Amino acid sequence: MDLEFLQTVDPQILVGVAVAVVAIGIGAIFLFSSKKSRGCLDPENFRDFKLVKRTQLSHNVAKFTFALPSPTSVLGLPIGQHISCRGKDSQGEEVLKPYTPTTLDSDLGHFELVIKMYPQGRMSHHFREMRVGESLAVKGPKGRFRYQPGQVRAFGMLAGGSGITPMFQVARAILENPKDQTKVHLIYANVTHDDILLKEELEVLASRYPDSFKIYYVLNQPPEVWNGGVGFVSKEMIQTHLPAPAADIQVAFAEFCDFSVHY
Repeated sequence: MDLEFLQTVDPQILVGVAVAVVAIGIGAIFLFSSKKSRGCLDPENFRDFKLVKRTQLSHNVAKFTFALPSPTSVLGLPIGQHISCRGKDSQGEEVLKPYTPTTLDSDLGHFELVIKMYPQGRMSHHFREMRVGESLAVKGPKGRFRYQPGQVRAFGMLAGGSGITPMFQVARAILENPKDQTKVHLIYANVTHDDILLKEELEVLASRYPDSFKIYYVLNQPPEVWNGGVGFVSKEMIQTHLPAPAADIQVAFAEFCDFSVHY
């Protein structure tokens, strides 16, 4: 642009043009970030996501990593909700089952499912036979509960077996949010030590957030050396390891991959 021309233009006009350009730039950035952060889920229709990695964690538990459309894509699952997965059982019949990813929307480009595969489980058969490169049909979000940061002073959780996945999702979201001061108390019950899912990840959270996250394991058949609970979860265990009832306290029980929230 000719400098002599700029010198003849009213300064107020130049300021107005500059403001407009900045506004357009901010608007473009906002639109781009909105598109980038929009979730990949569809609540009405199943969408296919490719399996890119399968990690065997034990004889009947594996972690499945599914790719999202781009490295910056997010699944778009609200904290406390789950997805519905579609597969085929050993007879080739369609089966649907809810699961809660162990990843959050802060984990860009992918989502993970930790699956315990039972011998007679219909959806377990689908995951047991699934290989890298194949796709999983997913629909969501689903669920009645949605967590809002800071909505309570403390959150009590009671989970058993694979019911740990929705609890882990919410615990991660609370603990990894520096603005959320909510305390998390978890009782996690299983039959044997080998049945404990996500134990390493839970221990990392307990070590990283010792003032905010407390976990108490309960085993029906504990090993010889064991400092957790023994038998079934009792009233005394709940009174000791979960927060007492109050207006700013919530306690959740995992029902498969959904929540039942009490007091």
